[in-house]
Amino acid sequence: MVIEVFGIPNCDTVKKARKWLEARGIDYAFHDYKKKGADPARLGGWVASMGWETVLNRAGTTFRKLPEEDKVGLDAAKAVAVMAANPSAIKRPVVEHPGGLLVGFKQAEWEAALT
Repeated sequence: MVIEVFGIPNCDTVKKARKWLEARGIDYAFHDYKKKGADPARLGGWVASMGWETVLNRAGTTFRKLPEEDKVGLDAAKAVAVMAANPSAIKRPVVEHPGGLLVGFKQAEWEAALT
């Protein structure tokens, strides 16, 4: 199984998710938003699949610090633009795997999807 994990290496949730994968011997490629950025087309696919409300981390510091005009009137297109410009506003981690997409780290969901 080939999976790709998207996130920021110093994020505690990403660290926990990566440890979980490694403990189970699951190989993955890691995409670091800080180094590689966030592709708007890929973000659009995630939003189409899961909804912008799931992919956009509105509880995080990055989103809360955005100018008010970036936070009001959100829809899918605006959320993608905000996340592309501010990758730290993407809920982490996001995992692309052969069976679909996982957003955030919920152990029961990961067990069902990846083991």
